[in-house]
Amino acid sequence: MNTPTNQPRHALLLVGSAKKEHESTSEALGHYLLEQLAAQGFSSETIHVQRALRTPDRTSEFLALVDAADLFVLAFPVYVDSLPYLVTRAMEQIAEHRQSQPNPRRAGFLAIANCGFPEAQHCKTALDIRAFFAQQAHFEWRGGLALGEGGMVAGRALAELGGSLKTVRQALEMTAAALAKNEHAPQQAIDLLAKPLIPFRLYTSVATVGWHLTSWQNGAHQQLHAQPLHQDFREDSRS
Repeated sequence: MNTPTNQPRHALLLVGSAKKEHESTSEALGHYLLEQLAAQGFSSETIHVQRALRTPDRTSEFLALVDAADLFVLAFPVYVDSLPYLVTRAMEQIAEHRQSQPNPRRAGFLAIANCGFPEAQHCKTALDIRAFFAQQAHFEWRGGLALGEGGMVAGRALAELGGSLKTVRQALEMTAAALAKNEHAPQQAIDLLAKPLIPFRLYTSVATVGWHLTSWQNGAHQQLHAQPLHQDFREDSRS
């Protein structure tokens, strides 16, 4: 087991959501972790993936931030069991950069995934990819955490939310304590974050209502069951 260090340490958070600042679940999870790390003596910095890759100069600045970090945290959404393109591209850039260095800094790397599905298990493939990335990019893998029912957060600050998000806060607090000791995220924290926030049926019912309200607001309610390619498919099958 590694022991804590008295040297000042710095954490870098990369928010992998393309949403505006302060509007994503990814950012809310990452920022709460940074708040807990601050209590453990860490300084921190946050960068959004779309900004990091916007220009070659910004990408160079981002890679320099990664090089300077003692702990690199990636918080990202999962889209149909996969990573957003910009996140994949950022990881490719980091891996290529660090593989070109003779002795890259052995910083820790933690991944926090979230999805809109009720089951956190939809994040497993994406987190397995992050673990492989850590190996290829010469990071020390600190573990991956997954949150289902991400719509319950919806970009709001975790510290301001009520009891239903208590387990989320607890999981991130436990993780921060372990990271401060250069340890892997505890299995108890991983299990706690993956625990459903509300019952499955309640979550899907609320999500369905939200889906219909959004369709009304965008004038698309009559098109929810549209199958624009169905006729073309049938015709192609006959030919």
